[in-house]
Order: sequence, then C-alpha cells, then structure tokens
Amino acid sequence: MSGDAWLTLVVLLATFVVLAFDRVPTAAGLGGAVFVLLLLGVVDQDQALTGLSASAPVTIAALYVLAGAATATGAFTPAIDRLMDAGGRGERTRLAGVATAAAGFSAILPNTPLVALAAPRVVTWSRRTGRSPATYLMPLSFAAVLGGVITVIGTSTNLVVSDLLVAAGGDPLGVFEITGAGLPVAIVGVAVLVVTAPRLLRARRPVEELDERAQRYTMALRVDVDGPVVGRTVDEAGLRDLAGVFLAGVERAGRVVTARPETRLGAGDVCYFVGDVDNIVDLMEVRGLSSAEGPHLDGALERPGTGLFEVVVSERSELAGSTLRDVGFRARYDAAVLAIRRHDDDVPGKLGTVELRPGDVLLLLAAADFGRRFRGHGDFSVVASLSTAPPPRRSAAALVLAAIAAMVVLAVSGALTLLEASLLAAGAVVALRAISLTEARRAVNLNVVFTIAMAISLGTAVATSGLAVEFASLLKSIGDPFGQTGQIVAVLAATMLLTEVLSNNAAAAVMLPVATATAFDAGYDPRAFAIIVLIGASCSFLSPLGYQTNLMVYGLGGYRFGDFTRVGAPLTLATLVVTPIVVPLFIGV
Repeated sequence: MSGDAWLTLVVLLATFVVLAFDRVPTAAGLGGAVFVLLLLGVVDQDQALTGLSASAPVTIAALYVLAGAATATGAFTPAIDRLMDAGGRGERTRLAGVATAAAGFSAILPNTPLVALAAPRVVTWSRRTGRSPATYLMPLSFAAVLGGVITVIGTSTNLVVSDLLVAAGGDPLGVFEITGAGLPVAIVGVAVLVVTAPRLLRARRPVEELDERAQRYTMALRVDVDGPVVGRTVDEAGLRDLAGVFLAGVERAGRVVTARPETRLGAGDVCYFVGDVDNIVDLMEVRGLSSAEGPHLDGALERPGTGLFEVVVSERSELAGSTLRDVGFRARYDAAVLAIRRHDDDVPGKLGTVELRPGDVLLLLAAADFGRRFRGHGDFSVVASLSTAPPPRRSAAALVLAAIAAMVVLAVSGALTLLEASLLAAGAVVALRAISLTEARRAVNLNVVFTIAMAISLGTAVATSGLAVEFASLLKSIGDPFGQTGQIVAVLAATMLLTEVLSNNAAAAVMLPVATATAFDAGYDPRAFAIIVLIGASCSFLSPLGYQTNLMVYGLGGYRFGDFTRVGAPLTLATLVVTPIVVPLFIGV
C-alpha cells in the first residue's frame, strides 16, 4: 500500500473511533478528517473542497425546504390521518397502509423530515384510540428508510453517491435509475415488516405494558413551605395511590431516598414523580406542591396562548451531553421543561441537572406557536403538540404538491437537472408564500448539508489515495469463491456494517470508491455497484443510532436498544437476499 493510502487509512480509523463514541457531530468529524488529509498532502485544495462545490448539498437543502412546506401546509397529513383512522381493519392491515404510505412519500422527499411530520400524528392517534405507539413508530421509520431507495431524491445518501460518480468522471444517477433495484427491496422489506413487526414488538411484553412504559415521564415537584403537605407522610398526603403516576423518590439535603408510605415530608423536599403525560401534568394542580424548576411554572397551564409540546433531542443536538441549566434552555427556546422521558428508564435527579442524551423526550410548556417556530430546528428531531396547535395552511397544500410533482417531471424529462428542478420548486413555494423565508431557513438541516459536503470530499480522498483499490482487492478475494453473488453480498454487507457505525452518508462516501474499484477489477458495471452501496448505506435497521429516523422514534416509542435489533434483523436479512437478485435482473452488472 502507498504512503497516501496508509495515511488515509489511519485518518479513517481515527474518524471511525471518534464518531462511534459520539464525541463530535458527524459533520465536524468528517470535516476534521478532510482537513487533516489536506495538511498531510493526501488531497489538494481542490479535492478537499469537492463536496462544497457538488450539487448534492444544495439539492438536499432545497428538498428540505419542500418538506418543510409540506409540513407547514399539512400536504400529507390527510392521507396519514385517513390511514390511521380507517375503521373496521385489523392491526396488520393498518400497519401495511402506514408503512406503504411512508415508503411512497419517502420516494419523493427526504425521509427524515417526513418521519418528523408523521410521528406526532401517529402518537396523537395512538393516545386517542388507546393503542401503543410502539406498534407503529418503528415500522414507520423503517418503511421511510426503505422508501428512500426507490428514487434518487428519496434520501441524501443517494445524492452523495450520485455526486461521487460525477467526481469520478461518470454521469449523475437519474431520478428513477435506481428504482429497478430499490422498489423490489422496498416492497419485500415492507412485507417482512408487516408480517414480523407486530409479533416481535409484542414478544417481550403486552401492548398495555409497552404503552405504559412508552409514556412514562419524570417530574420534580417541591413541597411548599407552610403548605398542607408539610409534616404529613406520603400516605397521609394522598401521594401514594395517585392514578397513572407514582412517587419514586424524595430528595432531602441533597440525598434521594425511596418514598415509602410512612416517609414524612418536610418543607423544601423535592418529590420525583413518574407517570404518563396526562397525569404528570395534573400534578401541577396539587395543593402544597410546586415546580422544582421555578415559580414561573406555577399556574402556567391556565395562561392563555400557551400549550404543551413533546420534543425529541436529536442525534447531533447541542443539547446532547449538556444539562438544561448549562444551555439556559428557557431563555434559548422560550419554553419550560416540565418533565423528561428516557426510553424505558426513569430519569434520576432534578431536571435542571440531568445530562440530556439523544432520543430523550422533553415535555415542554411554551407559546402556542412553538411548534411552528421550532419544527425543523436542528436540536429537535420531532416536535409534537399535545394542545390545540395553530392549524396548518391547508390552502397552500395543493401548491406544495404541484411544486413537488413539477420538480419530478422536469428532472425525469431532462428539461432541467435535479439541482435546477429542486431549486425552482423550493423557490416557488417560498415566493408564493406556502412557507415563509424564516420557516424555509429553519427547515434546512445545515448539519446534514455540511455532512454531505464533507462525505463527498472524504470519498474523493479514499479514491485518489489508492486506499479504495486496496480495499477492493480484499473484498474481491472474499467474494470470488461465490461468483457474482458473492461480490455483491461482500460489498453490500460491508456497507451495511459500516453504516451502523458511521452515518449513512459517511458510509456511502467511504464505500463507493471501494465498490467501483471492485467492479472494475471483477469486470462488472461500476454504476450497478454504486447502487448496491446506495442500498446498503441506507438500509440501517439494527440499531437506533444507525439512521436519524430510528433515533427520532426511539424515545417516542419507549423502545429498548434490542428492539431495533430484533425487528431489524429480518429486514437486514431480506435486504441481503433480495439485492443480489434484483440488481443483476433489473439493473445489470
């Protein structure tokens, strides 16, 4: 191996370690790797800036604006609501409808904002009908991921692969060029999901227990000085047998003790309650108890113009690793945190001192327009209103749908490039006021945009350093004994494994030059192997950390880490079986 290849390998391994332990945001990790390779002379300035001059970052930004407009106008919500409310149908039939719709919508818009739009609707419907949101949220995420491989505009990963092909001297992928392989993978994946998910998600405990676990928040309330609770035991104060909530512990002089019936409460004691969202909020009306987070919350629920919201801390949020107090949450977001929910764990300690993690769900009290102001904000992957939210601008929904349809037609017909068509559509929805300029800016996830740019630059480094050729030789030797199928499975499995450790865009950027080198060495079509990488990088089902949509539903559904592995394993196996069949059949190798 050449010196440049060794240097690139060392930098890549260091980047893998940093990103695997979630030390820095993906964009910063990839950007740092490119910068180091530039300093070492592995890439020159033009190669290091390849990603910033590529079309993919700008295209995905335009698609995020369109997705933001779809959210603001409720363009897709009638279809989602109709599928969820369809009466007289069984659970599997309803799940099939939701999964099919999610996959279909994700074929024309990025899947991350679509899951952010659909997940709150699913949670609201589940609570209204007494069903477990866990039955639908993970399948929603997985189906959206599957839908992303149907067309090139379905996910940012596809655009990264397309731009890397251009950087290597090839043509960009056509909008429907990957459909021959992606559509069968999506159809089989959705079918496997509908058959296996309900049973596997129930395998550990009944739906009722999942429901209870999924909605458990932790709230801290302080015993008022001279209030009616002071001097009474937990039992005497009526805090032992509360409906839908229980007193988990009492903090006194910095020490938390178990709340027993005979525990006597004193002025200033902090009581930690755990329960579902409705009952946890009702605790704020109990006489003698007030919010431990400050007097500004007392009686706040009765104030006009306020509402309750659930938000999910995103994977790359500035909140992750910090406490509410550290970031000055109330001043920064003009919202107060009432309670925190963390997967299936109770949150210890006072809310202001809890170190937040990606996937944590925060129950907020904020102005009624909080959802509109912060939906699409990089710190929150999901914003769901639990109160009466401002109605979506339905009158502009048809305009948004027309803009999306026009974008697809113009790009497919060749009248405009995908970049030009997406910018035209995004500009139209802003100019015609389907979405304001401020909302459009907030809808664009700059972290994703920069990640794409740096991933393309890193992929260029892997190719030009000679490392791709070395990796390709290794993969070819592994797959050779099994012929064409072995080569496809080797590339696909390596990509799927890498995307569980890195982001999907980074995995695609690293593996694409390796896959195309493997194809050249074995005498196969490099574009076909690019599509294999595209499928492998997108199909992340084994953990909540491999894909952003998985993390978005992780906290909302109250899942455990192993739930993703249990449900995702059959999907991963199906992808490994179907892809080697459909790529040669419909794409050609």
